[in-house]
Amino acid sequence: MDIYKLNNKRLNSVESVNFESEKEIQSIVEHNSKELFDLTFVKSEVVCESFRFDSLCWDEENNSFVIIEYKNSKSSSVIDQGYSYLSTMLNNKSDFILEYIENMDKSLKKEKVDWSQSRVIFVSPSFTEYQKNSVNFRDVPFELWEIQKFSNGTLGLSQVMSNSKESIKGLEKGKTSIVGKVSQEIVKYDEESIITKHDIKFLELYKRLKDKIFEWDGVTIKTTKNYVCFYKKKRGFLYVIPRKEHLTLNFMYRINFKGDVESQPIPFKFNDPEKKFIFKKDKFRENFIHKFTEKSDLDYIIYCLKQKYESMK
Repeated sequence: MDIYKLNNKRLNSVESVNFESEKEIQSIVEHNSKELFDLTFVKSEVVCESFRFDSLCWDEENNSFVIIEYKNSKSSSVIDQGYSYLSTMLNNKSDFILEYIENMDKSLKKEKVDWSQSRVIFVSPSFTEYQKNSVNFRDVPFELWEIQKFSNGTLGLSQVMSNSKESIKGLEKGKTSIVGKVSQEIVKYDEESIITKHDIKFLELYKRLKDKIFEWDGVTIKTTKNYVCFYKKKRGFLYVIPRKEHLTLNFMYRINFKGDVESQPIPFKFNDPEKKFIFKKDKFRENFIHKFTEKSDLDYIIYCLKQKYESMK
């Protein structure tokens, strides 16, 4: 994609420039892991068995570890490296917990860690078609992100998305292979598997909701083991949680992890004249919740949800 800077109605081309080294990319990501990936940086250059992991991070939302690897070489295999890293992590869980405790100066109980949500993020100025195709499965616990630097100091970051419905489990050579062993413990959830957790009938309902929301600018999706979250500028504004009789639509109104939610300013005046959303509150958070079914008025629900979306600048 060509980048231009607008200056008095004139366009000036902004050229891409090379990173000096992988270390430059690593330094940028480690200092900005929260802004770029919503991850907490733990430590650089973590040594475990025969491997050295570039960056170790912590995913607060999923309570899981994330390894970030930086690549300039276009010849190396991301899928072999990724599964080797995850296998090593799963075989040395106590070492990773210890790294967290020592570097974050916080306690971390082993039962809090959700190892099933461990993953590897690869960051590179570009990936080959071979590298992209090697992870083009719906259930590989890897992400590929391409990073660019421009002459005006701007950075660009974009994820290489997979649209495959094929499972890598169909290609594994039994449960004794590294892929097989890792796949027994690590699970990558997709929208369909989460939404249809209790009943497949909710899938079409969810798709209609999603199509409406995706008409808004800058909306992305993140899937966890319990819900699907819609994001605006990397901030979640709607959680869709499957239940036996409905889909719960949940958006946060106010939140304060110190336990004083009423000290927080009112983010916007929520207008729900038909009272379709239920207000729930504890000392940490205030939520608005709707039980979404076929009987719900989709246009009205979208009207309500858009108020939350538009409040997020």
